[in-house]
Amino acid sequence: MSIVAEPVEHILVVPTLLFHEVGYFQGFSANPEPYLTTLLDPAHTSYRPRPEMESDPSYKQLIPYCIFKYQDQIFSYTRGKAQGEGRLHSKRSVGIGGHISSVDAGRDTSPYLEAMRREIEEEVIINTTYQHRLVGLINDDLTEVGKVHLGIVHIFELDAPQVLPREKSIIETGFASPAQLHQDRDRFETWSQICLDYLFPQS
Repeated sequence: MSIVAEPVEHILVVPTLLFHEVGYFQGFSANPEPYLTTLLDPAHTSYRPRPEMESDPSYKQLIPYCIFKYQDQIFSYTRGKAQGEGRLHSKRSVGIGGHISSVDAGRDTSPYLEAMRREIEEEVIINTTYQHRLVGLINDDLTEVGKVHLGIVHIFELDAPQVLPREKSIIETGFASPAQLHQDRDRFETWSQICLDYLFPQS
C-alpha cells in the first residue's frame, strides 16, 4: 500500500539581498512604501518550498502582521502548540497573519491582499466593522525565526471589541491596554515586542 505524501506548501519569498539594497534596518520601519513597491514586484518574488525557506536566511518570507485595536485596547493571544511555527509555541502575540502561499495567486486581488484576508479568516472571527491601515515593517535578524521573515504591519481600527479565535492554536485571547501588555512584555514574541515598543510605547 503506497502512502501519498502531503503536498509541500510553496510560499512567497524575496532575496534578502534585495531587502538590503532597498535599505537595511533592524527593528521597525515606519516608511513601508519604498520597500513594498520593490519587494512585492512580481519580478523579484518567487514561490519556494516552505520547509527549505524556514532555514534559509538568503530569502525573506513576507508576512502580513495584523493588529486589532479598539479605542485604546489591543487584542492579544497566546500561540498554542497546534500553531504551525514551533519556535513560537507558548509565546504571546498581538499579531494575526501568516505566509503568502501559492494558493493566493491568480485571484482578483494581489496575492498579498488575498493572503492577508485568508489568514485573518482562518485564524479569527471579526464580528464588527473596521478600517485598516498599513503602518510599517518589522525586521528582526537577532532571532532564528526573524532571520527568514519580514513583517508587514497593519492596524485594524475596530468599531467594537469583537474578535474571537477560530483556530485552536489561538488561546488566552482578549483586549488590554498597551500599559497592561508592556507589564507582560517578556512573554511576547519578538515581533510583538517591537510593535509594542514602536507603535504603543509606554508613556
